[in-house]
Amino acid sequence: MRSVSIIGMGTTNFGILEGMSIKAMAARACNRAIMDAGIDRKDIQAFYLGNYIGGILVGQETLAPVVACELGLNKTTACTKVEGACCSAGIALRQGYLLIALGFYDFVLVGGVEKMSSASTAKNTEALAAGMDKDMEGYTGLTFPGYFGLVAQRHMYEYGTTIEQIGMVSVKNRKNAVKNPRARFQKETSLEQVLNSRMITDPLKLFDCCPISDGGAAAVLCPTEIARNFTDKPIEILGSGHGLGMSTSYAMEGPSCTATVFAAKEAFEMAGVKPSNVDVAEIHDCFTIAEIVDSEDIGFFERGKGGPAVEEGLTQVDGKIPINTSGGLLSKGHPVGATGLGQVYEVSRQLKGEHENQVKDAEIGLAMNLGASGLVSTVTILKRS
Repeated sequence: MRSVSIIGMGTTNFGILEGMSIKAMAARACNRAIMDAGIDRKDIQAFYLGNYIGGILVGQETLAPVVACELGLNKTTACTKVEGACCSAGIALRQGYLLIALGFYDFVLVGGVEKMSSASTAKNTEALAAGMDKDMEGYTGLTFPGYFGLVAQRHMYEYGTTIEQIGMVSVKNRKNAVKNPRARFQKETSLEQVLNSRMITDPLKLFDCCPISDGGAAAVLCPTEIARNFTDKPIEILGSGHGLGMSTSYAMEGPSCTATVFAAKEAFEMAGVKPSNVDVAEIHDCFTIAEIVDSEDIGFFERGKGGPAVEEGLTQVDGKIPINTSGGLLSKGHPVGATGLGQVYEVSRQLKGEHENQVKDAEIGLAMNLGASGLVSTVTILKRS
């Protein structure tokens, strides 16, 4: 397999992007990635675009070819929309990576996009819940906030994780977002405010939940051997993992997402590094408890130690393993189809030494993207060349 690198990245801000269609957001992010890479768009041989609920919320399907026409790509370009719930963009990146690694193509554009703000909260909740097993759990009325509320309850029961430790994830990530112009929320919050915010699903409060958002993100990939022909700061993809979890909450073995466990194992083995070698990470904090569980599933901390790690400051920008220095989904927002590449964008800025919350001497980064109720996960390990 050939080594693969990112030579260009682009993103929109995440938030309420009024007046921008889903096509326009995707095109803006992709154009910025192409311009950042400095390549001729006619050289792009394949295009993978992650999107989860565009058909449900805005009535647009066949999205990758539609965006490709907007971008002016060659008619020989293979265009594919990728759907994997909140993991859609992470899977799109992996597909592009594999095509180049296996020698099929030299230049692949990958992206992710979602338009959520034009639909009501009820419609968004219904659309997001489509990622669950309808026959077994969807028709019971279980939603993603309900699912992660169950995960939080079980984690607290098994490991003694406290509601304060869970709330500290929100405090940390809101603080990190203050400097990030791409984030929807750029204001600090106190632990008291988190704990006293409106109950959503016991024990999770409003400030434990990520906001819906609009947004797009994209990257241009090519073989590492020619990456420096286009940029002085290529980002090498060391490892890529894609795991499968359980389709129902009652099948889970404790508060853990096996999809992430397997995806992380695959990515680390491919990269030839360990969790302790990672300098900075963006992981899926759709809810505060998710960041704690993710950090354990990846292997940053032992089971039950994720909560204390947050309390001890180990996940702060200057901590042992800085997590979600961008502000995470809790602050940036979660345009589900775009989130995976939004995370990669933030990690890449860290590895280039260009981030607003720069981690000193960051060389190896990790992006972890979780889809549905822990049903699918991708882990990407990146390195500064």
